[in-house]
Order: sequence, then C-alpha cells, then structure tokens
Amino acid sequence: MKRLLGAHMSIAGGFDKAIERGQSIGCTAIQIFVKSNHQWFGKPINQESINKFLKLQKESGMFVFAHAGYLLNLAAENPELHDKSIKSILEELEKCEQLHLPFLVFHPGSNPNKEEGIKKVSKALNHLIKETKGYKVKLAIETTAGQGNSLGCKFENLAAWLNDVKEPARLGLCIDTCHMYAAGYDIKTDEGYKKTFNEFDKLIGIDKLLAFHLNDSKKDLNSRVDRHEHIGKGFLGKEPFARILNDKRFSNLPMVLETPKEEDLKLDIMNLKLLRSLIK
Repeated sequence: MKRLLGAHMSIAGGFDKAIERGQSIGCTAIQIFVKSNHQWFGKPINQESINKFLKLQKESGMFVFAHAGYLLNLAAENPELHDKSIKSILEELEKCEQLHLPFLVFHPGSNPNKEEGIKKVSKALNHLIKETKGYKVKLAIETTAGQGNSLGCKFENLAAWLNDVKEPARLGLCIDTCHMYAAGYDIKTDEGYKKTFNEFDKLIGIDKLLAFHLNDSKKDLNSRVDRHEHIGKGFLGKEPFARILNDKRFSNLPMVLETPKEEDLKLDIMNLKLLRSLIK
C-alpha cells in the first residue's frame, strides 16, 4: 500500500508545478495554497491551468489537498473581519472544487470571548456548507496550539462544531502534531498517545480525521505556543511520529510536513527521509 506522505508545496508558476516539486523529492501527498496565503482574495483560475493540474494529478497519483489563507478568522468579534473571512474562504472552496481537491484545511480563528467565538464558528460553518451546496470539497478544521485567544485547541471545541453542523459529512479534522502537543495533549509518551487518541475517538471519532500535519515542536507540552521544528529536533522527538506512522488507524491518511523549509527543498528531503525510516 502506497503511504501518503509529503510536504507543503509552492504553486509558483502554476498548480501543476506544486505536483512536480512534490514528485522531485518523492512525495505521494502534498498540501498547497489555492491563492496567496497572505491575501484575502486571489485571481480566478483559468481553465488551462486547471486542465494541466488535473492531468498531472491523474498521471502522478499525487494526493493533493489545500490549506486556507492565514488571514481568516471565522470567530472574529469585528463584523467586517468576520464577513471578509467568510467571503475569502468561499472563494477558496470554489477554487478547491475547480481543482477537484478533497478538502480545505483552515484555522477556526480567535475571539477573547470563547463562547461567542465558538458560536460564531458554528454559524459560519453552516453558512459555508449551505453556500457551497453540491460541492464535494470538505472543510477540515485544524487543531490549534491555543495561542492567545485562538479556538480549536481542545477536543471539546472541535466536537461542538461537528455536533452543530447540519451536514456533518462536509466537515472533518486535520491534526497538527506540534499544535496538539503545545495544547497539552501528551503524545510523546506511549501512555499519553493512547489516552489522547482514545479521547479523540470518544469525543470526535477517528473517522472524522482527514489528514495530519507532521511537525515537531520548538516549545514544550502545554506551552500554548505554535512554533514548528524539524522532525526529531524539538520537544516531541522521533517516537510520536513513529507511533503515528505505524498506527493502522491512520495508514490511509495523507500526512504532510509544515516544517521550516528552503527553496531547494533540502530540509523537506531530510525530514521525509527520517519519517520514512520510522515506518516498519
């Protein structure tokens, strides 16, 4: 069975170029942005670009999914920011649908009033799903580190959103290992790993998991600080990644790196080599 393992790839030069970059270092899965991650809106995708991407994706068998822009805040107190976030993610969902991508990973956002923020995200999710009726692309909430007022660091938050959504089939989860550890889930020890995923399965369900971001953490357990580190060089070490990679429950899920990188992809090559060596 082909393991879906890879990294985040740039779409500079065209969406098909992201697949080529992934192929060049042996990726079988990649994550992309469908527009600039630091802009609210992007240009429409022309049909030629879509066709080139779909052709290469089919030929290569590369698993490709997307990550939403970093400006989004579906929990925002400010009505203008909240409205802009919804419009921005709607545009990204449309682009994902055009590229036949299975899901769009996004950060739920932040609000100093936690309860208000959770309700705003629930309302926004239902609106997004209603506005994209007939779309196949799913929304994947990413687990967060809980830095500042950000929501989504606790399984109870995530479970609440899943329960509040009228069409739960359109919603899933993406686990970020760095964020999970920083949020206080001790996946570093064997006992902690079992406890964490048993709790996840009980509150949310393993079947709702769509992908993993494999990142080591520059900060320790329960730091609530989101700082990614190279695999095996942070507080997590190699063992948690060995557990995830060899956990049969996750064998079909795409797992991508979001570790620090350089243009020549040497750092991705280094991290992927280590991850592959951990697969039994």
